[in-house]
Amino acid sequence: QVQLVESGGGLVQPGGSLRLSCAASGRVESIAAMAWYRPTPGNQRELVAAIPSGGGINYVDSVKGRFTISRDNAENTMYLQMNNLKPEDTAVYYCNAVWLDDSGMTYDYWGQGTQVTVSS
Repeated sequence: QVQLVESGGGLVQPGGSLRLSCAASGRVESIAAMAWYRPTPGNQRELVAAIPSGGGINYVDSVKGRFTISRDNAENTMYLQMNNLKPEDTAVYYCNAVWLDDSGMTYDYWGQGTQVTVSS
């Protein structure tokens, strides 16, 4: 019911910046929350930042003060501004949307991922 397409990844030196985008299409009016995830070294899924439709942004401790999540509802796009990037931020970043159907069930939708590499 929702399609997500990420963009904006790339190679950047330590201390540099990138802005990731996640464009949503389909039944976007039923999206309850959006978020960015990345895998940990142990291949677990780590929540980097989340922005529920009702408010209450949160970040993983390791990115607080460096990353900013935002949404442009008119453009149906979510962003992740990443500043002061560190080598440990290197990962594939995945866009996630939590979609709420008419019966109250929730579904997770994922983008294809965008690679961020921080290296000198």
